Formats: sequence, structure tokens, C-alpha cells
Amino acid sequence: MAVAVRELELDLDAFEGPFDLLLSLVLREELPLQEVDLAEIVIAFVEHLADRGELDLDACGEFLVLISALLELKARAMFPDEEAELAELEPEEAAEELARRLAEYRRAKEAAQFLRGRLEARRDLYFRLGPAPLAPRPERKLAPQSADKLAAALRVLSIEPPAPSTAHMALRFPPTSQFLERWRSLLRRRSRFDFDQEVKGLSRVEVAVAFLALLELRKQNEIAIAQAAPFAPIRISRADAERSLSWTAHSA
Repeated sequence: MAVAVRELELDLDAFEGPFDLLLSLVLREELPLQEVDLAEIVIAFVEHLADRGELDLDACGEFLVLISALLELKARAMFPDEEAELAELEPEEAAEELARRLAEYRRAKEAAQFLRGRLEARRDLYFRLGPAPLAPRPERKLAPQSADKLAAALRVLSIEPPAPSTAHMALRFPPTSQFLERWRSLLRRRSRFDFDQEVKGLSRVEVAVAFLALLELRKQNEIAIAQAAPFAPIRISRADAERSLSWTAHSA
């Protein structure tokens, strides 16, 4: 190997070191050739020749042979199926196939240039990020249903529901006579009592009826009602006891 090629030091993504070591690694299949950028090797060789300041034709010829061999190996590794197809063709057919592929490559290249020009012309335009507004919605699929279960559910829905009950809203008023007897019996045993203490634990309706019974007894002059201040305890006493207390205080 010429001196210029042997002295070539490479710094690639997949390899770093002298060129002859790269060749040995590739030939022993210890380094996949698909991972090696051959264009960077060519650029590195050209820069190496420029640094030396002289043109070594032997080194250039040997480098061309080596880089061509690497290109052929890389192409065969990247397109193994196409290599098998071309091997079965006659020379004329292989030339026609190569011309066809070159035409396809030219069309693809022109299409890429056209798309790049369109992109450059519309670079200032913004596009919508997200699904299109008229995108088809996926159809919701129902799980398998049983006809018997569906019929049973329809039978339940066809039954007329019971009428709503308003019993819990009705107010039940106890008879006033019940509390009349209660207050009279209490006053026969005691001369006075505290209304709030006697109605403790009763409902609001029962308290109202109990107070109506007191008003009825007061109307008949059977009791006396006293309250020191608004919202103060209500004191109930017998009318004769209240008159006796008043007469005693007046006499004194």
C-alpha cells in the first residue's frame, strides 16, 4: 500500500484510526460496512493530499481501487436481492435494467427538487396540527347482546310505576283535648309549671297544639300565663293560686 494511503487517519462516527486498519476490520467482518460513511473517507484523503502539497499518482490509483471495492461491497450488502436479480440477466438486459433504474432515479430527484421548491415558497404558511375537522369518526361497536336479556329489560320498563306517596308530607295534628287534659291533670298536682320543660322532646306540631290548649285554658280563666321577657320561659299556674298570691301581697 502506498505511503499516502497508509498514513491516512480517519475520524468517523463508526470508526477512528488508520485506513488500513479499517480495511482489515471490514474484510474480517468485524465492522459492518453499512455504518461507514465512504464520502467522509474520500474527503479525508483529498485533504490529506492537500496537506502534503504534492500529487502521488500511485497512492491516488490505489485509493481509487480500494474505495471502489468498498463501494461495491457496501452496495451488495445494502441491496442483496437486486444483486441476485441482476446476476440472472444477460448483458443487454442488465444494461436496459440499469438505464430504467437511472431514469427512475432521475424522476425521483426531479420530484424531490420540485417538493423542496414548494416548501421554500410556502415556508411562511402555517398548517393545522391535529386531526382534520371532517375526519371520519370510528364506529362504536356494541358488545354482543342477548335477546332474552333485552326482552326482560323491556318488560320491566313496560310496568307502570307506582304512584308517588306524599304520606311523609302530611301533617298530623294531635287533638287539642289531649293537651287540655294533660295540663289540667298537671295543675291538679302542682300549682305551677314551666311550659318549655313539659313540651321538651315533642315535635313542632305537637308544641303548637299544646300552646293552643294553654290559650284555651287561659280563655276559660283556668290558668294564668306569665313571661318575664320576650323569649323567656313561659310560667303556667292555676288561676286561683295566682289570685291568692295577688290578694296576699295586696293585704300585706
